[in-house]
Amino acid sequence: MSTITLHASDLDGYLEEEDKKAIDEISCLYDKALDICSRYDKDKSKDAEKELTEISLTIGHRLEEITKKNERIHVYSFETPRELHGEASRIIAKLRNPETGHEEFLYYVQRAYEILFSSTFADKCLSKKRTLIQKTPVSVPVQNYAVHRLPDVDELVQNSVMCVMLRGALLPSMIISKEIEDYTSNRYITPFALFRIKRDETKHESDMAYALDLDKSFFRPEDLDGKDLIFADPMNATGGSLVTIISYIKSLGIKPRSIKFINVIAALKGSLRITRAIEEAEVYTLWMDPVLNESAYILPGLGDAGDRLNGKDEGEPRNMIQLIADYGHDIINLYRNQVREIEKTVLH
Repeated sequence: MSTITLHASDLDGYLEEEDKKAIDEISCLYDKALDICSRYDKDKSKDAEKELTEISLTIGHRLEEITKKNERIHVYSFETPRELHGEASRIIAKLRNPETGHEEFLYYVQRAYEILFSSTFADKCLSKKRTLIQKTPVSVPVQNYAVHRLPDVDELVQNSVMCVMLRGALLPSMIISKEIEDYTSNRYITPFALFRIKRDETKHESDMAYALDLDKSFFRPEDLDGKDLIFADPMNATGGSLVTIISYIKSLGIKPRSIKFINVIAALKGSLRITRAIEEAEVYTLWMDPVLNESAYILPGLGDAGDRLNGKDEGEPRNMIQLIADYGHDIINLYRNQVREIEKTVLH
């Protein structure tokens, strides 16, 4: 088996001293938040609620200060008007809730990526719009047509390839590809590149290893050369999977034109690692969480996004085609053009 492996120590080598100090500072603040969480969990007192709110606001403000120093980290709730933050906060709260079931979880992930697409692409084109004349179902007294003005995103996305790193990233990648199809003048269907990468869950965050299995990946390196690569992964914890993939394709002489990593939730450490390790990379996230635990899970996080999107595997892990089949007819019909591209990538 052909496998490319990257270790946590390699990733930390990219961090600057200022990054490490910022990560340590946020970790100390979150340790205080964890102490308050323990007290709040016992009695739900008003005092603990007030303390938890205050420490969360302090952490949020400090995260904003840190990320604003890095022009390639874009946090929706830090860069958009305050009036828009309520919707993002509501979505994240629903995704964090352990009682949010599979179908509802999927719905809020879709909502999150619609917002992320707008903030990553469409909002940059608000001053440049194109006309869409849409036929309607109304034909009395004559056939009706409606005129709509859409952000002209063609130049930003027509060179894109959707890159799927993990099975939990499959549906988010399909959502972004569908948004591109719906916004572009020629209904551009992105090509797909599928990577099979796993991290060693037996290891701690400090010694984590990331293994890219080339035998179970489906892509041609030459199809990525000079392209705008889009990675849509719900969670950006350590940044290790993305850095492993990009380091490998660059070792082959492939030079992407740009790299966008689009997340629902990103950890500070993973975001800093990516922008330090990959000079073309930009991170776009709906929400920034402060720290990782020893197992490299984001805190406060939302659990295993892959399992919550796809359901847990029974026995042998499902491949991409099996996952698509398990999504059901509604999802397959909604993303039928994306499904065809993925099937073509795997089968050919």
